[in-house]
Amino acid sequence: MSKSPFLKRSATVLAALAISAMTSGLALAEGDVAAGEKTFKKCKACHKVDSDKHGLGPSLNQVIGRTPGTADGFKYSSAMIAFGEGGAVWDEETLSIFLEAPKKVVPKTKMSFRGLKKPEDRENVIAYIKTFSE
Repeated sequence: MSKSPFLKRSATVLAALAISAMTSGLALAEGDVAAGEKTFKKCKACHKVDSDKHGLGPSLNQVIGRTPGTADGFKYSSAMIAFGEGGAVWDEETLSIFLEAPKKVVPKTKMSFRGLKKPEDRENVIAYIKTFSE
């Protein structure tokens, strides 16, 4: 059975992200939870983190370790589902890369957010989200 072009692209993106992380010495700092809570206000219009209830976007409660496109009860784009089926898992590195430029990582995602360009903003938001994933 042949893979769809999107699944092949997803696998290529994941491989490139893994190689980039290994060769660039990507090491995510712990981040500042309080600063992350403030930055997360940009996300609150669509996402909830403190409950399993979905908004315009899926709940991010317990997102760390979850496969993209799999939160029960949320209707994901086929692009996000394929990203998850391609082997992605929401860990700190994948979240950081995705949050920098969502549409570059998952073209045709429903998420319209342009991204968090500053590494410290991404680290802080991830630190905040992690407090709801433990």
